[in-house]
Amino acid sequence: MRNQDETLPMKDRLPMRILIVAPSFEILGGQSVQAARLLARLRQEPSLELGFLAINPRLPGPLALLQKIKYLRTLVTSLVYVASLFLRIPKYDVIHVFSASYFSFVLAPTPAIVIGKLFGKKVLLNYHSGEAEDHLHRWRRTAIPTLRLVDSLIVPSVYLVRVFTHFGLQARAIFNLIETEEFQFRERRVLRPVFLSNRNLETHYGVDRVLRAFEIIQQRFPNAVLTVAGDGSQRTSLEKLSRTLTLKNVRFVGRVPPDQIRKFYNAADIYLNGSDIDNQPLSLLEAFACGLPIVTTDAGGIPDIVRDGETGFLVPCGNYQLLAERAIKLLNDPALAETLAQKGKLECSKYSWVLLRDAWMNVYEELARKYPRHSANEETLESDVSPDSARKVATR
Repeated sequence: MRNQDETLPMKDRLPMRILIVAPSFEILGGQSVQAARLLARLRQEPSLELGFLAINPRLPGPLALLQKIKYLRTLVTSLVYVASLFLRIPKYDVIHVFSASYFSFVLAPTPAIVIGKLFGKKVLLNYHSGEAEDHLHRWRRTAIPTLRLVDSLIVPSVYLVRVFTHFGLQARAIFNLIETEEFQFRERRVLRPVFLSNRNLETHYGVDRVLRAFEIIQQRFPNAVLTVAGDGSQRTSLEKLSRTLTLKNVRFVGRVPPDQIRKFYNAADIYLNGSDIDNQPLSLLEAFACGLPIVTTDAGGIPDIVRDGETGFLVPCGNYQLLAERAIKLLNDPALAETLAQKGKLECSKYSWVLLRDAWMNVYEELARKYPRHSANEETLESDVSPDSARKVATR
């Protein structure tokens, strides 16, 4: 039987109400950037009514002091987050939940999934972690049953589709969104030994391999420069390693907001990535958009977006010597570097909103058709995003 709303002319249909549950920019990373970009684009769709709920809500006034105390911060934030889910979820048709892995999966997506199903809502899980295989293997008894509760499982890469299939879970790939107009493609006919790494400073992203590769590069090019953007638990040890290797011209710039990172891409001439575990890193796509030739490991889903010798260079995980060798090859052959960069620019078209819009809208339509839509006499939601969240996310 057809939904009554489906028989109405498009102009008379009530909008689908979508609640996006994701990190705000207080947790800077791929999920928060993707959530912001997607939310901004979806707000342009007249058939959708959007809300945003941060998994990391900021407490108001003096209560914010509680979030500065270790352990208590996690407890208080989680309680506020879960309470917000109970208050907000009943107002929406589809709950779009962004997800990482391990303990983060328990703290953020799991409550949203369970509460969403408790209220009979359609839940879309947007899983982004390159650590999915290890997560599902180690947490099989809890993660897999939770994932089976969702109505649609969306991942940003074909690589993760393969991972989930291995565990008997059906996933669909919708690529990450790159706003190419936010980045400036710069031709680099004369290639300088100026390098960039833009990853969170965690063990599995292999920034230590980038530093070791840079040591080899600097033996050939003493004036070589490396900028390390990002922050994380390994920053102190990485800075120590840089000193131990007696590297020169290495700059750790810390966490860089998304609206400022493009100046670091534009200032560099080669992008280096040494990750051991990965999915579809935004930094590689952004490097493509800025015209940076890429030398990267072949971790996880990276070979799905970087073709060795065509759009960049791929080396085996952990092989920092080859990482350096390929970077030196680019410096010695700027024509090759330019060819790789031009083909990388074409690769970016796969991640544009023009191609991704219909994929997202089709998923929402499929879920909405399975859900008894809200009646015409219900009040339309007013602004369901806090002023702080709106500034941080919706205006991106």
